[in-house]
Amino acid sequence: MKTLKIAIQKSGRLNEKSVEILKNCGLSFENYKSSLISTVTNFPLEILFLRDDDIPEYVQDGIADLGIVGENVIVEAGAEVTYLQKLGFGKCTLKIAIPNESNITEVAQLEGKAIATSYPVILEKYLKDNQVNADIRTISGSVEIGPGLGLSDAICDIVSTGGTLKSNGLKPFSEVMKSEAILIGGEGSDLLPEVQELLQRIRSVLRAKETKYVVLNVAKTNLKKVVDLLPGVKSPTVVPLFDEDWVAVHSVIAEYDFWEKINSLKAAGAEGIVVMPIEKIIS
Repeated sequence: MKTLKIAIQKSGRLNEKSVEILKNCGLSFENYKSSLISTVTNFPLEILFLRDDDIPEYVQDGIADLGIVGENVIVEAGAEVTYLQKLGFGKCTLKIAIPNESNITEVAQLEGKAIATSYPVILEKYLKDNQVNADIRTISGSVEIGPGLGLSDAICDIVSTGGTLKSNGLKPFSEVMKSEAILIGGEGSDLLPEVQELLQRIRSVLRAKETKYVVLNVAKTNLKKVVDLLPGVKSPTVVPLFDEDWVAVHSVIAEYDFWEKINSLKAAGAEGIVVMPIEKIIS
């Protein structure tokens, strides 16, 4: 059996969630806070802790079989890797931001302007797509201070909450791309049985996060109306109660779907509704 290598961020906003999803997959490993490599004791896997900028190249060159990294980093690196699974965390947006007092209202007005960024490749493509010629000034870190120091008229940077922009007198102007953490692999990695098994575990964990286990009570006379609202994975489980006129309905449902149907369920006669998290769902 092949021992896989997966590269994840050593420190930064994706590190904690990357470790969390691997542990939720039942993988046992230690020393991830003090070591550059950690061996999983119950699965053929070694975890490499790297700078996120290095992860796409390690995967592309076959040094690591897999990697977890933000899509923005992959695109900026131009790495030839395979997208195996979007992971649902590390969501952010790459945006152009301008000073609060700026009178720019259209992308075309960026023509000839200086834009500071740590993502020159992505920004260049965006400007080209919008037929704008601007002066791209590459800065590593602290991009938001560019306009304040007179280095640029605007910036292009990752925005999560927008707090950093506000504290530097900037406002978001135009969205360049959305990004989230993605599990990537090298050429042919998705054909390896070990990768397929790990993918199944990850997808089971992700599906469980988006799904809830719902238990409710309903009178038999209203059962069909409730069942029609709660299809479950296949169909709901109906359990008799001590009161012969009532039953308990157990169902698995997407969380967003449940909240859309909660009022309809109550109107259909559902009572004592209990919503519980699910650890994993195996397809």
